Amino acid sequence: MDLFTAGWDRAKGWSTPLPAWDGPGTLVLVFGSSDLLEDDEPLRAVVDAFPRSAVIGCSTSEEILDAAVYDESLTVAVARFERTSLAVEAEPVIRSESADVGRTLGKRLRERGDDLAAVFVLGDGIDVNGSTLAEGLTEGTGGSAVITGGLAGDGSRFERTWVLVDGRPAVSHVVVVGLYGTALEVGHGSDGGWTILGPERVITRSEGNMLLELDGHPALELYKRYLSERVSGLPATALLFPLAIRTGASGDSELIRTVLSVDESRQSMTFTDDVPQGSTAQLMRGTSERLVDAAQTAAAQARLPGDEPGLAIAVSGFGRRLYLGQRVEEELEAVMSELGPTCSLVGFYAYGELSPVPAGGCALHNQTMTITVFKERPK
Repeated sequence: MDLFTAGWDRAKGWSTPLPAWDGPGTLVLVFGSSDLLEDDEPLRAVVDAFPRSAVIGCSTSEEILDAAVYDESLTVAVARFERTSLAVEAEPVIRSESADVGRTLGKRLRERGDDLAAVFVLGDGIDVNGSTLAEGLTEGTGGSAVITGGLAGDGSRFERTWVLVDGRPAVSHVVVVGLYGTALEVGHGSDGGWTILGPERVITRSEGNMLLELDGHPALELYKRYLSERVSGLPATALLFPLAIRTGASGDSELIRTVLSVDESRQSMTFTDDVPQGSTAQLMRGTSERLVDAAQTAAAQARLPGDEPGLAIAVSGFGRRLYLGQRVEEELEAVMSELGPTCSLVGFYAYGELSPVPAGGCALHNQTMTITVFKERPK
């Protein structure tokens, strides 16, 4: 397995020329600015260099390359596998049909081979229900593959995102790449580092991913009490205070949800995914130290044994980027330190992260550091 990473920006161009590694066993990941919808010249340069390869990518809320963070740029990773085959599938999507799209894509990948080992998925960050997409993918693949990935970002604008489809950036789509064969090793990990703030409240009224009432009170009104002077920065400042949502009869199934937008007229908050009525919710907050420690924990979970080269893909919640500020590279340094020198790290800050859960299958996470590692076993 051969690995290559590079960056591009408008001022300097490519940090290093793209390698001549085109072929059916080559995976190319591209993460870049949402502005590339208007000018996709650097994307087309990558696609043109790898016409026979599996090329996927998405817009970001900043790009990751090794232990550095970039904005309005392009990050590229190329992995040339020796004994792993690849397949790419894509579908248009609207939020209400996310589960069906997931099932369709998962079924297509499974039909391509019964040795499907992993699926990496990228979805539109605005128009996709990540929870039901994950459920559909799990069902479609039959639960036989490790499913990881993330939802595209658009920084603090929350206006538009894209995924790469047939070599061009497209809105309202989901793209997946299936990795096949017994030579492939897959590591994955996810952790947040957030702690509880304030009392537990019942979601007394919600509509899908729109939260209207907590304990019978307008949701936005209650939320603003905790934001204090940060209220003027909504919805971006809400990323600093995600919600812990607990579902199930015993309330022991917990997921973190992030605010996507607010509606002053309805005093409501729209989240990146569903906030089921009847569930309980608690505000969360973090410290830089806890978030960095959580990133290292995620890397430790994903780390694979051996000294073979590995491609590590980091998908981190955008709220973490805002919270860490100038210390953001500390979480990337922690990840790289844990994974070791033989892993190349690329990735992006996202509107949602997809990773397996202990109960089985894949689920949507928010404000976590999620790591996927791909390696090939020694011959």
